Amino acid sequence: MSVLCLDVGSTWTKGALVSPGGELLGTASHATTLPEVLHGIAAVTENLGAAGLPVLACSSAGGGLRLAVLGQERLVSAEAGYRAALSAGAKVVHVAAGKLDGAGLRAVRAARPDVLLLTGGTDGGDTSVLLHNARRLAVNRIGVPVVLAGNVKARDEAVELLRGTGRTVVATDNVLPDVGELAPGPARQAIREVFLRHVIGGKGLSRGPRFRDMVRTVTPDAVLSGVARLAATQPTDGAVLVVDVGGATTDVYSAVSTVDGDERHAVGLPVDRRTVEGDIGMRWSATGIVTEAAAERLLSEDEAAALAGPAGRLAAHPDTVESDVDTRLATLAAVLAVRRHLRMVDGRLGPRGAGLVVLSGGVFRHAGAGRLDEVGQALRTDPALRPHLRTAAVTVDRDYVLAPAGLLAAAGHPEAAGRLIARLGRP
Repeated sequence: MSVLCLDVGSTWTKGALVSPGGELLGTASHATTLPEVLHGIAAVTENLGAAGLPVLACSSAGGGLRLAVLGQERLVSAEAGYRAALSAGAKVVHVAAGKLDGAGLRAVRAARPDVLLLTGGTDGGDTSVLLHNARRLAVNRIGVPVVLAGNVKARDEAVELLRGTGRTVVATDNVLPDVGELAPGPARQAIREVFLRHVIGGKGLSRGPRFRDMVRTVTPDAVLSGVARLAATQPTDGAVLVVDVGGATTDVYSAVSTVDGDERHAVGLPVDRRTVEGDIGMRWSATGIVTEAAAERLLSEDEAAALAGPAGRLAAHPDTVESDVDTRLATLAAVLAVRRHLRMVDGRLGPRGAGLVVLSGGVFRHAGAGRLDEVGQALRTDPALRPHLRTAAVTVDRDYVLAPAGLLAAAGHPEAAGRLIARLGRP
């Protein structure tokens, strides 16, 4: 039986109808209908003639998950928490270290997080900072859910302090169990669960439980699984790099394929294989592109001044379309985001760099060949990116199959996922 794969975003709801063998039978999209997302889902379902078929859904609707990280030392436990959050579907809006005081609490409130990730101390080590911060959060007016991923020795007491004042707490293993040992997996899973419950279930996206029950994972996780499948299907060794430029953020994903005998597989993806740039986007964050591009010397002062006005208009009026400006902003966003991603992964894209770059996002899917050539050339020739991307082929996820492939793989259909994703290996 065919399967309907849905990705419900804050702006668009996208659907892909996939056969049991992984053939793409059709795609459709509809503006996400808020506050009742089921109307948009129904429109996509009707358009594809998929009523009654099984549904696999992911979502990043509701504005995404805004997460604040509280740790013991900025370069140790706070950094560990930050890295754990990066690939968990969260936008990190605040990072703090040490004992919270009045100013620190005000800063947390000002960041307006949806969830707090509370870390601190290695297992069996110092407990004072973690317990102090749990106590301050418990008695102050910060009522968002807390993911507790610090010193296991202080876990029970910290949970008791927080729950004693009615706070919602999800306790999990320490992100930093020992000095130099980063263990982000359990914290990432807890953040994802809170994402689904708090963002999908708690932001009024649907009046009943049907949508919440429908969603299996957050969109970034589905895409990351799709990227892993794509890396495993590549005909040559090398990395797959995916650049997804959205209205508010730009996400970059990477995976490296290897050959083991006759079997090709993707290397396990560590936490930093997905990075999200919350200040770089085509609409709401358009001015951030100009600011950062000027800071990185991708724009001269005159170019930045000329682009600032159009970027401001797009940020103020997201429904506006300015083709030439959009292409320029998308090119800058892609270069900036990949530069940051490579810094985060220390340039670890395999011995040959990237063999394939996949561009994702509406600005690329609707662009002509000439404009896409501009983007590909900018990525391959940028001085910071050239060593990693100079021989990479560039293609576009025009049918938006990365998220559906990830959903299929996670649901136990790896062969269908592989066939669906293979089309992206042919630029």
